[in-house]
Amino acid sequence: MNASDQPAISQAASPTPGPTDQPPALPPTDTTPALSKKAAKRAAKEQRYAANKLERRAREKEAKKAKKRIQAEKRAAGELDEDGDDQEQARKQKRRKLEFGARVVVDLGFDDLMSPKEVKSLTSQLAYTYSSNKHASFPFELLFTSLNGQTKERMESLGDSGHIRWTKTEWWQEGFERLWSGHSAADQNPSADAPSTANPENAQGPADAIRQKVVYLTADSEEELTVLSADETYIIGGIVDHNRYKNLCLNKAKEHGIRTAKLPIGSYLASMPTRKVLTVNQCFEILIKWVETRDWEESLYSVIPQRKFAGAGKPILVGGSLVEPAEKDDDFEGEELDGTVEGEPVAELEKEEMGGNDSSQC
Repeated sequence: MNASDQPAISQAASPTPGPTDQPPALPPTDTTPALSKKAAKRAAKEQRYAANKLERRAREKEAKKAKKRIQAEKRAAGELDEDGDDQEQARKQKRRKLEFGARVVVDLGFDDLMSPKEVKSLTSQLAYTYSSNKHASFPFELLFTSLNGQTKERMESLGDSGHIRWTKTEWWQEGFERLWSGHSAADQNPSADAPSTANPENAQGPADAIRQKVVYLTADSEEELTVLSADETYIIGGIVDHNRYKNLCLNKAKEHGIRTAKLPIGSYLASMPTRKVLTVNQCFEILIKWVETRDWEESLYSVIPQRKFAGAGKPILVGGSLVEPAEKDDDFEGEELDGTVEGEPVAELEKEEMGGNDSSQC
């Protein structure tokens, strides 16, 4: 047989795989972890809340307009007695606030030391802190510093970043040291044509004067807070750590050269044998109460949860007298915060996020 008579070899045979040939791509797989039943219910609830927000706000505004219209009609017809007018005036008078003058700073510069669950608890405490200040007779100037990381992400996810609409409240990404080191852009970049009048010897004078008016509140301090001054700034450590970190806020205050003090719990509440570490909002509420009453004993006893006292549920010794524990417990267990502040959503706070024993360094 001649070579020309041999059958032609097919050129379409599969080539031997070379080193550059890639295996066929696998279909993409969904690696998203399945939500638990509780998480799925929470997500559905948040979606419903967001979907109905505009309709809910419209109903609230219409209800307020209708109430004002009815009152105006009754007043014009002489049906609204003087007592009704007096009550309305009393409500307006009650709403007028007299600022104490002092500033309270919540230092959020511990974000990397907390777990996601602790961050959730902290953000709940921040909402309670703002709510207490909003309803106080003598509110403080409220400042939150070092808002970054997971705390910032959590706050932005709640109520469509509702925290930025909180009244008389500031949020800084910078630390509290900006209080004495912060300068405007003009101060930091003076014009080259402008004559320099700065005296290097006095450059730190104003900063030191401000720093001397700053007090970091921490249970690890040896000094007790005796009075609040309207011209001072008080810092509360914004951390939920279940008492893991010792002297955390104390050491931070020393690094920045500022004074420290602790609430006078030991001097006024001898019946509190448990740890004297409170949540952020409890610490803040004690300061609010002291401004109203100028009485540490009353302020401490009205805010600190009764379970922290000896023989919870039984009469305890306060100021030499036996006092029945109050029914109210202002800690987080079993409570929910209203989802709106100043008409805007703050948070959908579930009970499991409240952290009844979550303590800060205050």
